[in-house]
Amino acid sequence: MTHQDENRDHTVPATGNVRPDTTTKHRRFRRSRSERMIAGVCGGLAELLDVDATIVRIVLVAATLLGFGVGFLLYLACWIIVPER
Repeated sequence: MTHQDENRDHTVPATGNVRPDTTTKHRRFRRSRSERMIAGVCGGLAELLDVDATIVRIVLVAATLLGFGVGFLLYLACWIIVPER
C-alpha cells in the first residue's frame, strides 16, 4: 500500500461521498456582541481562535506599543471591515 492509498482510506470512501465525521464547520470572523469593550474585534477574534478575549487584548496592546501603533491601525481596520455577529 502506498502513502496515497493510506491517506485516501481515511478521508473519502470509494463512493466519493465525504464521511459525516470528517466534515468541518466553517467559522467566520465576526465582531462579538457579548465579549466587547469597544467594538468587539478582540472578542470576535478570541471566539474564532477559541482563546480568552483578555489574551487577545494583551497581544493587541503589546502590538500597539511595540509596533509603533500597528495594533491600533489593525483594530480600526477590523472595526470597519469585519461585520458584527
